Amino acid sequence: MWPGVSTSSAASRGSGGSTVPGAPGGRRAAGADGGGGGGPAYRRSARGRGPRSGRTAGTLVALAAVLLCAAAGAASAALHAADVRRGPLPTWAQRYAQLTVELEVTDDPRMTRPKVRGSQRTPPALVFTADAVRVTAPDGTVTAVHTPVLTVVQQRGTKKVKGTREAGEGKPGRRAEGGEGGVLPEWRRLLPSTRIRVTARAAPALMAADRTAALLRVTAVGPPTVVAPPSALQRLAGSLRAGLREATDGLSPDARALLPGLVVGDTSRVSADLDDAFRATDLTHLLAVSGSNLTIVLTVLIGPPHLASRAERRGLARRIGLSLRGTALVGGVLALGFVVVCRPDPSVLRAAACGLIALLAIGTGRRRTLLPALAAAVLLLVLYDPWLARRYGFLLSVLATGALLLLAPRWSAALQRRRVPPRLAEVIAAAAAAQAVCAPVIAVIAARVGLVGVPCNLLAELAVAPATILGFAALAVAPVSLPVAELLAWCAGWPAEWIAGVARTGAELPGAEVDWPGGWVGGLALAAVTVVLWAVGRRVLRRRWVCALCALVLVLAVCRPAPLTRVLTGWPPPDWRVVACDVGQGDGLVLAAGDGMALVVDTGPEPRAIDRCLAGLGVHRIPLIILTHFHADHVDGLPGVLRGRSVGAIETTTFQEPATQAKFVHGIAAQAHVPVLRAAPGERRQLGPLTWEVLWPTASLGPQPSPGGGEFSGPNDASVALLVRTGGLTVLLPGDLEPPAQQSLLAAHPELAAVDVLKVAHHGSAYQDPQLMQRLIPRLALISCGAGNPYGHPAPRTVAALRAGGTLVLRTDTDGAIAVVGTPGKLSVVVGGRRSKGRSGERTRSCLGGRLRGRSERRTRGCSRGEARGRPRARRGRWRATRDRAPMRR
Repeated sequence: MWPGVSTSSAASRGSGGSTVPGAPGGRRAAGADGGGGGGPAYRRSARGRGPRSGRTAGTLVALAAVLLCAAAGAASAALHAADVRRGPLPTWAQRYAQLTVELEVTDDPRMTRPKVRGSQRTPPALVFTADAVRVTAPDGTVTAVHTPVLTVVQQRGTKKVKGTREAGEGKPGRRAEGGEGGVLPEWRRLLPSTRIRVTARAAPALMAADRTAALLRVTAVGPPTVVAPPSALQRLAGSLRAGLREATDGLSPDARALLPGLVVGDTSRVSADLDDAFRATDLTHLLAVSGSNLTIVLTVLIGPPHLASRAERRGLARRIGLSLRGTALVGGVLALGFVVVCRPDPSVLRAAACGLIALLAIGTGRRRTLLPALAAAVLLLVLYDPWLARRYGFLLSVLATGALLLLAPRWSAALQRRRVPPRLAEVIAAAAAAQAVCAPVIAVIAARVGLVGVPCNLLAELAVAPATILGFAALAVAPVSLPVAELLAWCAGWPAEWIAGVARTGAELPGAEVDWPGGWVGGLALAAVTVVLWAVGRRVLRRRWVCALCALVLVLAVCRPAPLTRVLTGWPPPDWRVVACDVGQGDGLVLAAGDGMALVVDTGPEPRAIDRCLAGLGVHRIPLIILTHFHADHVDGLPGVLRGRSVGAIETTTFQEPATQAKFVHGIAAQAHVPVLRAAPGERRQLGPLTWEVLWPTASLGPQPSPGGGEFSGPNDASVALLVRTGGLTVLLPGDLEPPAQQSLLAAHPELAAVDVLKVAHHGSAYQDPQLMQRLIPRLALISCGAGNPYGHPAPRTVAALRAGGTLVLRTDTDGAIAVVGTPGKLSVVVGGRRSKGRSGERTRSCLGGRLRGRSERRTRGCSRGEARGRPRARRGRWRATRDRAPMRR
């Protein structure tokens, strides 16, 4: 080609020639129009080397690269999988052998989140990953190995709890009780690279395709036996993390917990309710240190990324006179230190790899493109550690970064064309793009869709940079001057408080998240819905009134004002008397006492479930909470009841067992400054339209024979039993009383007669006294239990016995929340609410007896006790509201 001649692909496709710059009318070069010999041959050869040929060659190269990367990934995965199964440890794990193992810790130990199983809370345990380097078999054989394992440490010293019988069990169960004190804090201070020796019971890995070869269960009787201390680098990182925790000790609880998580990913202080709030608002990426943290650190060094490789770059590097190569070298050291201090989590590794590739481009003076850097980083990381490809955290990190690079710029430009300010458009586009691509994966994991993720991320973004910069400054200064670090941490605490407030406020909104099918089917369905909404939105949202209407619908869906919700769903009915909340495997009942006021009996096993039930009912004032007994499935939801509500007092049983759960209740009450009372037999109270009497326990409850020959034992038989009257209805709430206590209850109260509503004792278990059911002959029986519970609740024979007496039986595991409405002459039920299986139920209204009408009718007939009883059919209708307000008196 001649000097000064540029080939135009468009001209080449049109005529096969090339244009001479400056020629009038774009005159072609000689031979281009066939005027000279060989013109057609020239055109044919030009077409043979044209764009189509180039595209084909490029496609073949790309396909070859993909196949090569896939082969390399498969080979690396096979080698790693073979390495995991090598050695004698997997074989001993299959035999559940007792081994002495020397471990090298590879991760920070973390406490498991307590869970409620049946009536007890699981004891705390410490979990960490490690490499087994030496194994002593039961026969004394010592083998040097290098096998990854998962270690679970539990503290010795469990307590047997009597009388915790479940359906299908022939004798009282035993539940472990433990606390977070004792020797576990000593184990929690272990640093990566520390070598310890443990005696453990080996077990197979939790999953066949897990990256660990075995599970080691250690019962701790003292501090760990350290064989070799951690490396100097890990000691330095540990001292920095410890210094940041110490600098934040004087902050408020939320800032104290959140700031180490924002800076170095240390979530050891994050409470369960704060963690739930971050999950509900899709802010968990702030607690998993990621590219945003490293970007903030590198921006301080090199200034804005688009100026990083230019002479006019900003930041500390320019001020101290570093060259481009020097800047890249210092940035690389910072990135590696970032990985060591923040620990090599998937998002940290991805961010560090991308940062190192970008810094390499700065140092070599080559053009930087971030998308190839991301692809190269992912490829290198997966080749180095194929197990990352199975981790959802890594997938979410890569998807979010890809969305920021591909979708966010286009969406930002579209918003700016609609006169949105540039900076605001960039932030909105970034949050929306990350949410759009990550939501299907979150649906796969959690079976939910968040509706407040984008606005909460926008609000939190205002405080992320100040909190991170000040937090890193406190981290760096703490080893030198703790008072200065405390001052910096105090300044960082303000933006951290803002982020925590955004998370808590967003999570408290009724429509913060909605249920969605889980698994890959649900994820693919949400991805398809997202694509459809994006395609429709591009055309529809061009009109401002449509945008305003969509925004209004979203606000209503999130806020769910009670009048609108009642009109659309029929829940809650305005004349509700009693509601059995769907709290899973546990009890949580609410009795209406006036406008926004209620009596709460038990709180279920999980705070969020009872909190949502109360929010849906519009309850914001609770003069009294009655906890029938201290089993976890009745008391662990107490923080959810106290959240954002005015509570007068808490009343409990006289039997303070299990001790750890009684201590939990008293501790939560003390934090909320709520007095704790004890129920007295014969006690009578009134609260608005409610009156109730405490029938049980007796003042002298203890191990003693019952009238039926049984013996009282454990917290179940110490349950507070209540006889409640509201709107003319009689409701019996027997807690979890078992047959011996039920017989004694009948003997102590011979005047006890038929009731309208019975909350079946102990979640409908098989342990019921037939004489009590025959005496009560309830019209309606409510069973509160969780879907798929392992105890078989409710027992089929209990349900059959109730139905044989003409009782309508409703259960929360299949019907969702259950609301009792009406009067003795017009008793009805509204079924619906949030179900245990995670799907919202259809709101239905049923009449307990009499001729049942069609589904489309608007009113219900009254049902008297003498009318025929039958199973209700679903119906809907409008109901008359009754509001009463009266003070509680004793």
